[in-house]
Amino acid sequence: MSWDCGLKYMFSASPALQPGSMCILHDKEDLSRLEMVQRLAKDGCRFLQNHSKGPERTSEPQSDEAVRVCLRERGRDVLVLQRISSEQPTLSASARGGGREEARNRRFVVVSGTPEKILEHLLNDLTLEEDQGTSQGKESDTLLDDFLLTYPVFMSTSDLCQALLGHYCTKRHRGKEDRKEAVERKQKVLHLVSQWMALCRDFLRDDEHVKLFMKTLYRYVLDDLYEHPSLEKDVRELQKLYQLHRTHTVDNYSPQRKSKALFHQSSLKENRLQSRGTQRENKEVLCHVYITMDSFLSMRAHGGVVAQELLQAVAERMDVPFGELVLVAVTYNGGRLLLQPQDRVFSDSLRPVGRLHVCRKDLGEVLNPFTDNSELQQRTARMLSLNTWDVAVALTNFDWTIFASIHEQELVYFTFSRQSSSSHTVALELLLQRCNEVQLWVMTEVLLCPTLCKRVQLIKKFIKIAAHCEAQRNLNCFFAIIMGLTTAAVSRLSQTWEKMPGKFKKLFTELETVTDPSLNHKAYRDSFKKMKAPKIPFPPLLLKDITFIHEGNKTFHDNLVNFEKLHMIAETVRLIRQCQKDPMGNGITQKSSTEVRAYIDDLHIIDNQQTLFELSHRLEPRA
Repeated sequence: MSWDCGLKYMFSASPALQPGSMCILHDKEDLSRLEMVQRLAKDGCRFLQNHSKGPERTSEPQSDEAVRVCLRERGRDVLVLQRISSEQPTLSASARGGGREEARNRRFVVVSGTPEKILEHLLNDLTLEEDQGTSQGKESDTLLDDFLLTYPVFMSTSDLCQALLGHYCTKRHRGKEDRKEAVERKQKVLHLVSQWMALCRDFLRDDEHVKLFMKTLYRYVLDDLYEHPSLEKDVRELQKLYQLHRTHTVDNYSPQRKSKALFHQSSLKENRLQSRGTQRENKEVLCHVYITMDSFLSMRAHGGVVAQELLQAVAERMDVPFGELVLVAVTYNGGRLLLQPQDRVFSDSLRPVGRLHVCRKDLGEVLNPFTDNSELQQRTARMLSLNTWDVAVALTNFDWTIFASIHEQELVYFTFSRQSSSSHTVALELLLQRCNEVQLWVMTEVLLCPTLCKRVQLIKKFIKIAAHCEAQRNLNCFFAIIMGLTTAAVSRLSQTWEKMPGKFKKLFTELETVTDPSLNHKAYRDSFKKMKAPKIPFPPLLLKDITFIHEGNKTFHDNLVNFEKLHMIAETVRLIRQCQKDPMGNGITQKSSTEVRAYIDDLHIIDNQQTLFELSHRLEPRA
């Protein structure tokens, strides 16, 4: 049901009106429409529909879910709210007065609206410290978190900064605003800014709009200290969160001073904020260096890695003299760029300058590592010599390093593709890339093993590694290994699987059941829910859930932001935060072997499916 603030409403409980009285709300009311609805709700009002045709009929809604309020401005809808009831009042709330708290427990949440009105409702609904423990406070915090996680979908950072400054500096155009209300309004804005910076600091660190906004807001708060001394705590919070320091200020801004003219000579410095270049160099990346046209080394490197460093690592791994190698970047338009020793391999957005190939100085291929049988024997022997638990630990440590750096908002950016060329989704893309690499690595190792008995040992080893990954709560590598063993190129090796011992076949079947996609991956979801945090989920499935919400629901309804959809997305991406927490000190990382870690950090992978199938048919020709 849709409701209009310009309609007539019946009040069931109001100190100013008798039961059954009608009140017409005119356009020139001093109170804004949004605050009006909220205050009416707090007074225990029932909203009843006024039909435009026929006699007026009034009936109380069956439930809170049926009550929706539609706010209109200049003849168009700007905000749709839905009434909810908090589960139960708290003890502290009951002490304040039953009637008032009962009204407070009947609140409104956003269904849809314009960005400005959603923000206005959020600020009006925001609770400060005294209400943080109540059910209303928790609901308000959830609404705030939903907004901060998903605002890039419908609002630019610049627009949000301007809107927040506007709310902080709002004049008394909405009627009389006493001193207490003015302070509360400013504190709510500062609280929202504090939560925003704490949640999205990494994304906002280099945003010039945010830097200017923070300096402007800090200056405004300093100027308000004379009139509102209670904001002093908020000033300290700003200094603490954003590393803003005053070197010169006038400290005699006592409330007893008659003059309100207060000049602050302050200089603002931002400590601990590293330069863009330094941040880029400190971030880890996975670098694909192609050895042949269809195989590459997946190498763990820092964002500022140069060509010489990569060449040294490749030469050591391939046992080729360093002086004979050069690094060539094949650009996306087909050109070939010869990288000099000190040339950076990654751009500012941590994207490679092109597809990297290691060649001899005559620009020929280095060698084909799959033709030398002795080398293949040595490769298999090395893998079989590694302890399965140590391999699982190294894989988990590697994945956790990436997963722990993922921000929930990366999933929002990835789904809506607002800034596909930016660095907002680097960590998420890295984990997805790693999952694909591990799957290809499993296939490569099995299909490059020339003898049947050792191939059986190798598959047994991967089954044990998968089981260890599950025990270590790393579902990313667990899925990758199982998928690698179930791909057509590996699963078709019937002679190899027939030689597998019965207990390993049984274990593999049990592990494969967890990856069963039936009933929307129910087996995986049930198993993952039972695992204690911290834990690493299977990211493709998480993205599938978000994409399903995105594709199945419109982002805008009649030019209004569909906030119900964004709430569902926020609920889903919060799983990242829950998985990263470690409240009990369980710890997911462990000390790993140096030898195993070096092997896992630089995997040699074939990424050409046709080549993998050819290797499979070479091992076991089709009958």
